[in-house]
Amino acid sequence: MTEPLSENTADVIVVGAGPAGSTTAYHLAKSGLDVLLLEKTEFPREKVCGDGLTPRATKQLVAMGIDISEEAGWLRNKGLRIIGGGVRLQLDWPDLASFPDYGLVRKRDDFDEQLARQAQKAGARLFERCNVGAPIIDDRTGRITGVHAKLGEDKREVTFHAPLVVAADGNSTRLSLAMGLHRREDRPMGVAVRTYFESPRHEDDYLESWLELWDRRGPGEDRLLPGYGWIFGMGDGTSNVGLGVLNTSDSFKELDWREVLKAWCASMPEEWGYTPDNMTGPIRGAALPMAFNRQPHYTKGLLLVGDAGGMVNPFNGEGIAYAMESGQIAADVIVQAHARSTPAGREMALQRYPRVLKDTYGGYYTLGRAFVKLIGNPKVMKIAAQRGLTHPLLMKFTLKMLANLTDPTGGDAMDRIINGLSKVAPKA
Repeated sequence: MTEPLSENTADVIVVGAGPAGSTTAYHLAKSGLDVLLLEKTEFPREKVCGDGLTPRATKQLVAMGIDISEEAGWLRNKGLRIIGGGVRLQLDWPDLASFPDYGLVRKRDDFDEQLARQAQKAGARLFERCNVGAPIIDDRTGRITGVHAKLGEDKREVTFHAPLVVAADGNSTRLSLAMGLHRREDRPMGVAVRTYFESPRHEDDYLESWLELWDRRGPGEDRLLPGYGWIFGMGDGTSNVGLGVLNTSDSFKELDWREVLKAWCASMPEEWGYTPDNMTGPIRGAALPMAFNRQPHYTKGLLLVGDAGGMVNPFNGEGIAYAMESGQIAADVIVQAHARSTPAGREMALQRYPRVLKDTYGGYYTLGRAFVKLIGNPKVMKIAAQRGLTHPLLMKFTLKMLANLTDPTGGDAMDRIINGLSKVAPKA
C-alpha cells in the first residue's frame, strides 16, 4: 500500500460514503492505493430507498466480500411480482451465468454502513462528520487537487489533498457544481417517496411492483399517474411501501407525492395494515437522477460515480447497482492510471472512464429514456399494462429489459435481442 504522506494527503479522495463512494474506496484500497473516504454524516444514517436489491446489486456485494447470508440479516427474494391492468404476474429472476438468481432486501441505514466499514477494512481511511465544501483548484492547470472541509462537532476547518478526487456526493453533488458540471435538463428525473408500515406481509419473498398508480379524485375523475409503486417485505415485521414518479408527466410539479402515497396506501386491502396507525416512520422523499444527467463523468482530476453522475436506471429507478458498478469501474480506471509513468499517460488512462460508462450503459439508457417518454403517456401505459401483462413470455423479456439482467455473451434469444438493441441505440 502507498504510504500516506500525511493524514490529510492521499492518492485519491472519495467524497461521500454511500454505495458509490464506499465501493470505489473499497476497490481502490484493495488495489493498494491510499484512499480518503469523506462522509458528511455519521453512521448509521437514514436514506430514502426502496431497500430492494436486484441480482445486479447482489453481484456487487459478493465482489466486495460482504457476508450476505440470512444469519447476517439479509433477506433474499426470488424475483419480481408485477401488478397492473387487473393482472398479477410473478416472475423469478432469470437464470444467468453473469448474475445470481436472487435479490436481497436490507434497510439503507444499515446497508450503507456495511459498505463503508468494508472499505475501511480494505484500508480506506474513513472520516465521518466531514462536510466537504469548495474544491482546491490548481490555478495553472485548472485541475482539482483536493478539497476544503469542516470536520467533527467543532466544524474544524481542514484541507485534504490528492491528485484525483471522486465525487460520490449524490444527486445534489455540490463538488461537481463547484467544478462547473451542471445537470442536463434534457434527461429524465424521478422522485421517490416511501415509508414503513408494520404489516403481516413483511416476509414476502418477491419484490412487488405496481405498474399503475391511480390518483382517485372522485367519480369520473380517476387518472393514471406516471411511475410505479412498490411493496418490499423487510423481514423484520415491516413493509417498505413507496412510489417512484417521473418528471415526464404533466402532473409532476402540481401533485403532492406524499399525499398520492397516502391515497394509494388507503386503497390497499385492510388486512395488509398500510394505515397511518401502523406507520413506523415519516414519509420521506428523494430525487432520482437518471440516464447520465450530469456529464462529463471525468474532467480535470474529478470522476463522477453513482447519483452524482446520474447513473439511475430510467427503466426501473434502480440506483444502488449502478452506483456500485460505476464505483468499481472508476476504481479500475484510477488504478491503471496510477501505474502510468507520465502525466500524459495518466490522463489518457483517465479519459477512458466516460467511454467505458457509455459503452456499458449508454445505449441501454437511451432505450430507457424512450421508454420513460412512452409511459409518461397514460394511454400507452394503459395498453401496456392490460396487453403486455397477459403474455408471460413477453413479461419475461420485459423483466430482463427493465432490470438490465442479460448475459453479455452466450445468452438466450431474449438476451441477444436486448443486447443488440442496446448496441444499436445511440450512446446516452
